[in-house]
Amino acid sequence: MIKPPRWSDSDLKADVDRSIALFRHERLDEPVEIWRKTFDAHEAQFRTLFEKHGALDLKSMTADQVARVFEDNLGDALRYLAGPPISEDDLKVLADASLAPSKIKEDNHAAERILSTIVQALDSKRFPWVVDNRQPTDAEKRAAVLTSAALITAQRVSTLRRNDGKNKQEGGVKNFLRGIGFQEVSSRTIRTLADAPSVGEFCSECLVGSRKADIPVRLYDGRLMPVECKVSNSSTNSVKRVNNDAAVKAGIWRRELGENQVVPVAVLSGVFNVLNLIQAQESHLTLFWAHDLGKMGEFIEKTRQG
Repeated sequence: MIKPPRWSDSDLKADVDRSIALFRHERLDEPVEIWRKTFDAHEAQFRTLFEKHGALDLKSMTADQVARVFEDNLGDALRYLAGPPISEDDLKVLADASLAPSKIKEDNHAAERILSTIVQALDSKRFPWVVDNRQPTDAEKRAAVLTSAALITAQRVSTLRRNDGKNKQEGGVKNFLRGIGFQEVSSRTIRTLADAPSVGEFCSECLVGSRKADIPVRLYDGRLMPVECKVSNSSTNSVKRVNNDAAVKAGIWRRELGENQVVPVAVLSGVFNVLNLIQAQESHLTLFWAHDLGKMGEFIEKTRQG
């Protein structure tokens, strides 16, 4: 069988440098319009929350007002009044309440618990007048709207970057596979090789053994190549993405499916540490780069000889 490629330290360094250069280019050229549109939308939400639903005087809000906040899809804005913001899952637990608008409307006690939780965790720096039991000044109201909008915008844009990067990378890998003649088939649970796509096929994310793989690919020699798409925005983050996730999965798949039956792969883009990648290779994880998928294609083609 054809062994997957293992890259030298200098090879890895060259690809890391190339990937970082592309990362810088994407970040610096990222349209400011994304931030502006997201900020404007959330600024409008906080204005509505304060002016229409009475959240400026948070302690005096009624259960009906809280219910209307969620009916108007302003629950996220309400959660971001806390400092730090309370996640949706945490608020459900802390308030012991469903956040479904219909449920809140039917249960005044649940609405009161939600409000009490937000008040208890309120950010006193943004909303000092609530703590002081007084009316806010115009400057305080303006500052509260702007800082709250900036806070949620930063979170949303960061999440959008992560999701967009991963989706873009997965789409690129799938398009590449189609371009070299592979067919995409329906996703399925892969417990053994008999469950996997046929030779020359791949599928979307599914369970491979006891761990999920982003794109399981069946090579020409019959081996399964589970591909993990990893996007990292820092060398520290690369440890989590590659060493603590993809490399760990590689070891599990090799044990569960057989060392000679599986070729675990990670396709990388973004910022990575060379030392971490060297360690990942030593854990039998094969590395390819989103900016040079041709090398993955070369390996796949060689498996015809397997």
